[in-house]
Amino acid sequence: MTRTLATLGRGGWDSVWQRPPWADAVLGRRLLAAAFAVLAAFLFFRGDPGAERTTIVLADRDLAPGHLLAAGDLRSAPREAGTLPAGVVADPAALVGATLTGAMREGEVFTDLRVVGPRLAAAASGTRDARIVPIRLADTAVAEILRAGDRVDVVGAEETAGPGTRPARTLATDAAVILVAGPGDGRGDAERIVLVAMDAERATAVAVASLRTALTVVFH
Repeated sequence: MTRTLATLGRGGWDSVWQRPPWADAVLGRRLLAAAFAVLAAFLFFRGDPGAERTTIVLADRDLAPGHLLAAGDLRSAPREAGTLPAGVVADPAALVGATLTGAMREGEVFTDLRVVGPRLAAAASGTRDARIVPIRLADTAVAEILRAGDRVDVVGAEETAGPGTRPARTLATDAAVILVAGPGDGRGDAERIVLVAMDAERATAVAVASLRTALTVVFH
């Protein structure tokens, strides 16, 4: 049996040494391709060591829409400046107390459009003098189906003042829903508040009307 194994061993080595040249070439190309793949992956994850880097703010955990940001929700990390989006936030203090407009995963980059603010209002409404107005809708069921990004008209309910009646009227057209805040977002509100962006003139009219009349919205 020992002689048989020895014979097989010698035969196996003979077959290796007697392999055709093209087989060695194929094996060499495969090994080289694998080495290049490993090198490419290493360079991708390492990045360019000579690139300019800047410190930015990331989400330190998964965050829900409408969340009021605290210092514990944020962390800073260096990133290549050339790979960053416009409006990236570098100072965590600028985000503390801000309201998050959409869900974020741990490790995502914060930009100025991630939180309620003037730049978000301008981007959502398409007007430079845009404002964000918080309103409570007369029918809470409507607020339940509203989503950020919806385009709506804001309508004031019919008003009765003394002997006359003022009919329902449209206060703002093509307003952008920024956020629907309410139960479960950490604010403690018993009802939902809808944040809508519109131009400054209509924003003032809606804000004043919300103090004295019921409001609703019409979907586009």
